[in-house]
Amino acid sequence: MRRRSNLLANKGIASLCYALLAMTIFLSACLPLDSTPPTATRVPPDTPPPTQTIIWFPPSATPTLQTFSTHTAMPEMNPGIGAVAFSDDFSDATAWDTAVSDQGSAAISRNRLTIVVQPGIYLASLRHDITLGNFYAEITARTSLCRAEDNYGIIVRSVGSSFYRFVLSCNGFVHVERIKNGTKLIIYEPVPSGDAPPGAPGEVRVGMWAVGSEMRLFLNDRFQFSINDKSFPSGAFGVFARSMGDTPVTVTFSDLTVYDVDYAFPTRTPSP
Repeated sequence: MRRRSNLLANKGIASLCYALLAMTIFLSACLPLDSTPPTATRVPPDTPPPTQTIIWFPPSATPTLQTFSTHTAMPEMNPGIGAVAFSDDFSDATAWDTAVSDQGSAAISRNRLTIVVQPGIYLASLRHDITLGNFYAEITARTSLCRAEDNYGIIVRSVGSSFYRFVLSCNGFVHVERIKNGTKLIIYEPVPSGDAPPGAPGEVRVGMWAVGSEMRLFLNDRFQFSINDKSFPSGAFGVFARSMGDTPVTVTFSDLTVYDVDYAFPTRTPSP
C-alpha cells in the first residue's frame, strides 16, 4: 500500500516538471530573436556637494596711495626790520614815568622797571622823548605776583589819554584795548595763547610790529595776531600792570630794543 502511494507521488512530480518545461519553451518562442533580457540599472548613490575651496589670500582692490597737501611756507610776519633805532637797559630812572604811593609804584632798579599795584589798581609807565610810528619793538616781561584775570603788557602810540593797550592776562589769554579820550573799547577779543605765562612766576618776550594802520603782536618770537585801526598813527611807548582781583600784582620789564621798519604793503591788482 505504501509503495503504491510513493509511485503516485513520483508520477505527480514528473507531470509538474513536464508542464513547467513546456511553458518555458512556449514563452521563449514568443520573444523576438534579437531581444535581450532587461539588465537591471544600478542607481548611483547621491553625489556629495563639492568641497568648498578655502581662499587664504582673497583678492582685494589695490589701495590708492594717500596724497598729502603741500602747504606753502608761512610768509614772514615782521618784514622790513632794519637797524636798531635805540635800546634801553633801564639804567636811567629819568627816562620813564616813575611813582610811589600806597596804591602802587613804578621804579627802576638793577636794570629793570618794576611795577607793583595793590588789589584793583592799574598803573602805567611811559618812555620819555620818543614817538614811534612804524617800528618793531621787543621787551621782556616777568611776572612775580599775578593770577587769574590780573594782567600786564605794552602801550603803543600813546598820545595824551588815547592809545592802544596789548594785554596779557595771567589766565593765559591775550586781547587788545583801544583807549580814546579815556574811553576803553576792546578791539580784539581775548584769545588763549600758549606763549602767555599762566600765572607767576613767568617770563615772556613781547614784540610789536607796527606799520601804518596794522599792528602785529609777537610773544617769544611767535606771531599771535594782527589788528587794523587808523585811530592813532604814532605816539609813545609804555608798559603797565593791573590787578583785577583781591591780590597785588608785581611785574618787571627789561631789555627794550626798538628797530626801524621800512616796509610798504603790496598794491592790490584791481579787478577787471
